[in-house]
Amino acid sequence: MTDINEIEIVVAGEPHLKYIDEIVETMAAAAKVRGTGIARRSHEYMEKVMRENKAVLALYHGRFAGFSYIESWDHQLFVTNSGLIVHPDFRGIGVATLIKRRVFALARERYPHAKVFSLTTGAAVLNMNTKLGFKPVTFEVLTRDKAFWKGCESCVNFDILQRNGGEKCLCTALLYDPAEHINEEITYNSNMNTTTPKQRKKVVLAYSGGLDTSFAVKYLSEDCGYDVYTATANTGGFNEEQLLTIEKNALALGAIKHVNLDVTHEYYEKSIKYMVMGNVLRNGTYPISVSSERMFQAIAIINYAKEIGADCVAHGSTGAGNDQIRFDLTFQVLAPEIEVITPTRDLALTREYEINYLKDHGFEGDFKKLEYSYNEGLWGTSICGKETLHSNENLPESAYLRQMTESGKKRITINFEQGEISAINDVPYPDKVKAIQDLEELVAPFGIGRDINLGDTIIGIKGRVGFEAAAPLLIIAAHKLLEKHTTTKWQQYWKEQLGNWYGMFFHESYYLEPVMRDIEAYLVNSQRNVTGKVIIDLMPYRYELVGIESDFDLSKTNFGEYGEMNKAWTADDVKGFTKIYANPLKVYHYNQIKNGKDDK
Repeated sequence: MTDINEIEIVVAGEPHLKYIDEIVETMAAAAKVRGTGIARRSHEYMEKVMRENKAVLALYHGRFAGFSYIESWDHQLFVTNSGLIVHPDFRGIGVATLIKRRVFALARERYPHAKVFSLTTGAAVLNMNTKLGFKPVTFEVLTRDKAFWKGCESCVNFDILQRNGGEKCLCTALLYDPAEHINEEITYNSNMNTTTPKQRKKVVLAYSGGLDTSFAVKYLSEDCGYDVYTATANTGGFNEEQLLTIEKNALALGAIKHVNLDVTHEYYEKSIKYMVMGNVLRNGTYPISVSSERMFQAIAIINYAKEIGADCVAHGSTGAGNDQIRFDLTFQVLAPEIEVITPTRDLALTREYEINYLKDHGFEGDFKKLEYSYNEGLWGTSICGKETLHSNENLPESAYLRQMTESGKKRITINFEQGEISAINDVPYPDKVKAIQDLEELVAPFGIGRDINLGDTIIGIKGRVGFEAAAPLLIIAAHKLLEKHTTTKWQQYWKEQLGNWYGMFFHESYYLEPVMRDIEAYLVNSQRNVTGKVIIDLMPYRYELVGIESDFDLSKTNFGEYGEMNKAWTADDVKGFTKIYANPLKVYHYNQIKNGKDDK
């Protein structure tokens, strides 16, 4: 007598293709004996479902003992557990029950939102399905997918189905509706006589609306069985219409809930204002637009995940860039108890695969590959395209989102109050975010703020990225000029060192390092006299810093005017000062000459 505890139930895959001939033969024999029920399937079809891991095998020490598989219909609205058979040598010991429980669990895991239905003439299958939560229904509530009903043509009772207009046959229709079992996940345990419902895991996905994160919604919900909550952290790159479209698509893809998290003002208060105070430009070129944004997006996402009690958090970064580090590190530091899932990076899928996957799962999006990819935000737009992959090429005019439309010369002014932008053309701006947005609209038509940055990535390779950041570059340039007039040389020296470190730590994902708060405190203190107006002339593709007006201008004093007049010292004072000032150099060179080493 075969011991049921020695029966192994597995999800079939490529290693099990060797059983296909025996499966097909057993199916055909079972259909002949019964005279009803099982629709025939070809060798090729069985291979397909096994390669796609949509079949369940029962094995006894390597021998084939039983089989069943799942099929989806109507764009995954329905799924069936089909072709349940047990080899004659293993009947009557409960193998069918084990297979049925596992194939049902597989259907729920792969298609958690689909209705599961079954057509059967067997009392045993009817009993098993009832225990799993199936209810008898009429044929009219089942799938209308013609492909499913075509599969019935190989059944000996097909003529009965035809005579009844497809509404009735010898089979009993059974349906499991997941809407009646909300928050349940079916897990299989071979030692139990029933399937065991448990709470489905909850994952928060950082969702941008692009291809990678759209794939992730479907994959995590349907293939992995998660309840997916999508969240878009907006740092100034999305307008209301775009956010509504993103939410609509997220829900259509299967998200349980979508939220838009607006962190634009927080991004300014905790990042941008310090980057202006520090005149932060990576490699003297790039206002680290994306790297600073990602940190605040990651913080917003993980805080939301903690708020709703998520088990996992996911993002769509690839394995080739910096963003994967920024998301992973932030998630791990702020919520080490929450699992991080990265389907795009882990699966290493092609764009074509993701598009076809979404189509196969009933979602058609506009994922046409643009010649250039853009990341828009309050502090600039990054641009990637074929030219950025080659060291000897630059971006063409057409690559920029904001085209040059101005041809003349325009004078504008920017006011700062203790290092923060406070007015444009003498119009006060209490809302600093609005000031940056309005300045961008004013300046971008001149084609200002465009460049390509070549930088060292966190993962060790060099990367080129194009960008357009008219307002950020103009604000930093104007601020730096005002600082030259209102701070001492040593304030400027040490602030430059700390500003560079601040920008580097931001880029390297170390925003949460405590020293960043210390640098911010220094930057704020250094700005106590950086107040005044900067005058700027705008022209096509360039600007000129004309000058400044400030009550704290250190170049306007009663001590003297450079190159013109001295008022606070005499000629003899300078002679004496120079004599003392030269002493360290005199001592060194005298010693060199004495030892026969003249450095001249």
